[in-house]
Amino acid sequence: MNTNILVTAATLSDQDLLTRLEVLASKEREASVELVAHLAALDGRPALYAGRGYGSLFTYCTQALRLSEDAACTRIAAARACRRLPLILDLLASGSLTLTSVRLLAQHLTAENHQSVLAKAKDRSRREIEALVAELAPRPDVPSTVRKLPCPRSAAAPSAAPLPTMHQVTPAPEVTTSLSPSPLPAAPRPIVRASAPDRYRVQFTIGLETNEKLRRVQALLRREIPNGDAGAIFDRALTVLLEKVEKTKLGAAARPRQRQPIRPETDKVHRPTARSRHVPQEVKDVVWRRDGGQCAFVAPTGHRCTERTFLEFHHVQAYALQGPATVGNISLRCWRHNQYEAELVFGARGPSIVREGYTGP
Repeated sequence: MNTNILVTAATLSDQDLLTRLEVLASKEREASVELVAHLAALDGRPALYAGRGYGSLFTYCTQALRLSEDAACTRIAAARACRRLPLILDLLASGSLTLTSVRLLAQHLTAENHQSVLAKAKDRSRREIEALVAELAPRPDVPSTVRKLPCPRSAAAPSAAPLPTMHQVTPAPEVTTSLSPSPLPAAPRPIVRASAPDRYRVQFTIGLETNEKLRRVQALLRREIPNGDAGAIFDRALTVLLEKVEKTKLGAAARPRQRQPIRPETDKVHRPTARSRHVPQEVKDVVWRRDGGQCAFVAPTGHRCTERTFLEFHHVQAYALQGPATVGNISLRCWRHNQYEAELVFGARGPSIVREGYTGP
């Protein structure tokens, strides 16, 4: 049956596929809201699941309903929040609020603040919800600490010599950094999380060589940063790196210099008849600021792409169709939309064409 569904989906036209996905997503949202409402009712009747041999609502959800542990926790939290504040159920049904958002906000909602908080939370991303939670319940800055982490051993050879020691550095006041040598298994995904208004906790893993670099920088900057605060050093390093990357990528400079040809009569670059794919740095800078460092593709529905990675400078009127490299004709596009618009003009690329230097979706 599942195979037949996959075959059926693969045979749908482009428009029918998008329409069907919207219908299915709507049905899934309706089912989720109905499930949450019923869990809220069941939460008020604990004898029901207890009489069937389940010691908690969580156990009932994971064993009887076969929900994953994470799905069970999220839906139970939403159900209990809806019991206190029924308005949440309407927002879930409309899609203005997600189950994850409710789970993050639930413990901070009160009868007095829930309307204003939920109004702020509507249609927000998880990161924005986390920032809202940090505003509702700000946490103190993380103090600087340096400590050794447990050294894992190989599961296949428990008697083997231990792997190199890991270290964790927790910089103050707003950055947490963990350090580990490269031979160790891959570290968890880096964390950037709001802890209070305009304050963030950052956690990532680096190697022993980078740890040594940090120590050397701390020593060299002891006069400027007496306490060796890794957060302040991180900010300085990021500022220098950002300036360098912007100069490389965008040609940004405090006082950009105009290029003067050594021999104007032989300088082909500045001849009016010469054409090049090169986009002048001053054009890149204006376009980047105008488009806000975000893909500027806007769909017929009015939705603008939100991608901010793998951006490219796109010729609105294709270069091959005499499109100039001017501010009016250059716009930011993510890789996917740059390719999409090229295919609208020139047709789809053949399977033998390989895009060099890109490994994205």
